[in-house]
Amino acid sequence: MTITRWIDPWNLLLAVLTLGVLGYGAVAVPNFLTAFNLSQLSAGMAEKALLVLPMVMLIIAREIDLSVASILALTSVVFGLLVRAGIPLGAAMPTVLLAGAALGAFNGALVAWAGLPSLVVTLGTMALFRGLGYILLGSGSVNIFPDSLTDFGIDDVPGTRIPMVIVPFLILVPLFAAWLHFRPFGRRVYATGGSPAAALYSGIAVRRLQFILFVVSGLVCAVAGMVYTARLANARANNALGMELDVITIVLLGGVSVWGGRGRLTGVIWALVLVALLRNILGINQIGGDVQSMVVGLLLIGSILVSNSTGYLVGWLRNIGLPIRENG
Repeated sequence: MTITRWIDPWNLLLAVLTLGVLGYGAVAVPNFLTAFNLSQLSAGMAEKALLVLPMVMLIIAREIDLSVASILALTSVVFGLLVRAGIPLGAAMPTVLLAGAALGAFNGALVAWAGLPSLVVTLGTMALFRGLGYILLGSGSVNIFPDSLTDFGIDDVPGTRIPMVIVPFLILVPLFAAWLHFRPFGRRVYATGGSPAAALYSGIAVRRLQFILFVVSGLVCAVAGMVYTARLANARANNALGMELDVITIVLLGGVSVWGGRGRLTGVIWALVLVALLRNILGINQIGGDVQSMVVGLLLIGSILVSNSTGYLVGWLRNIGLPIRENG
C-alpha cells in the first residue's frame, strides 16, 4: 500500500487553500498570529465544529438535519432553566443530554418509521424546537451560571492557549472518524447513502440506522448547546440563529456529496478551519457578518463548480501513473 493510494484531490485542494489563507493572515493581517486571536478563533468555531460531526454522517447517508441550531438553542434554554431552578450541574447536564437525544429521536422517528423526507421533517422541527424555546423562556434570557461553568467557557487548557470549549470537539472528532471510516457502522452509512434500496436488500437495517443517526445528532447538539451557553454565559431561545446554514455549507464544502454515499471527515475538517480563518480575517478587517456570509457562500458555489471538473483532474493524474482515490 502506498501513500499515494490515499491522495484525495479535493482534500488536497482544501488543504492548499487553508494553508494559503493562513499564510496570508500571518503576513498581511496585523495581530492575526497572536495567541489571543488564535485562541478566540478556536473558541468561536467550537459549536459549529461539534455540529458538523453528525451532519457529515447524515448527509453521507442521504439525510439532512436542518434543526441542529434549533436543538442547540432549545437545549441551551433547558440548561439555563434547570440551572436557574437550582439544579446542580451534575444533574442538569445529563438531563440536557437526554433532552437532546429525545429531540433527535423525534426527528428520527418521523423520518425512519413514518417514512417522511428528512428535509421536510427537519424544516418543520427547525421552527418547532425554536418555538418551544420561546414558549419556555420567552424573549428573555438566563445569564447567571455557576463559576465552574463560566470558567469552562473562558479558560484555556492549563499550560496552553487552547480554549476549553474546543475540548469536547477534540474528544469527539477521533471517535466519529473511527466510527465512520473504520467500523462496520460507517460502511453501512456509506452503503445506505449510495443506494438505500440496495442497502436494505443487502441486510442493512436502514430505518434503525437512520434513527440512530438522528439521535446522535440530537445528543451532539445538546453538547453544543451547553458549550454555547458556557462560552457566552447566556441561554436564550434565539441562540445560534442561522448556524445550520454555516454547518451545511462546511460539510458540502468539505467534499461530502449532497446526493449521499461520498465524502470524508478529513475534508470537512479542512473546510471548517478554512471558513473559521476567513471569518476571522474578515472580522479583524472590520468586515461585517453579512459580507462574511456572502464570501462563504461564494466559496461554496465556487467549490461546486470546481468539484464538477474534479473528475477530469482525477483522470489526468491516473493517466500519469498516480493511483488516486476518489473522495469517499
